Amino acid sequence: MMKRKKSGFTLIELLVTMTIMAVLMGISLVSYQGARRSSRDGKRKADLEQVRSALEMCRTDAGSYPIGSLSSGDTIGDTTTTCGGKVYMTIPDDPLLDRTYAYIGTENSYTLCAALENEGAVVTGCGSCTVECNYQVLNP
Repeated sequence: MMKRKKSGFTLIELLVTMTIMAVLMGISLVSYQGARRSSRDGKRKADLEQVRSALEMCRTDAGSYPIGSLSSGDTIGDTTTTCGGKVYMTIPDDPLLDRTYAYIGTENSYTLCAALENEGAVVTGCGSCTVECNYQVLNP
């Protein structure tokens, strides 16, 4: 009489397979989080470039940049800033709402700041960031 071979996996084979899958999932999760951080940093940089464009249009129309400080949610060109009576844009909120963009302006110059998630050198003297800013845009 011939013995029948049992089909199926052993417990060791299943454990090895599940361990390999868990390691691969852990690696992909870490890289996914890094990609999300980079994506938010890209949005921050793009937001500051849009604010820069609005500030340059304001200067073209009014002859000077808004004086003082602005942060996320403030409007460039409303009654608190002098931009020839036009509204250009509202400074957007940071992708993570625990951070803010900062603007410090004089008649002829300005500084825009944001706190990027990827580590970098801290920018000093950059307004009212809720965390230390490490990305700065200056007037051209």
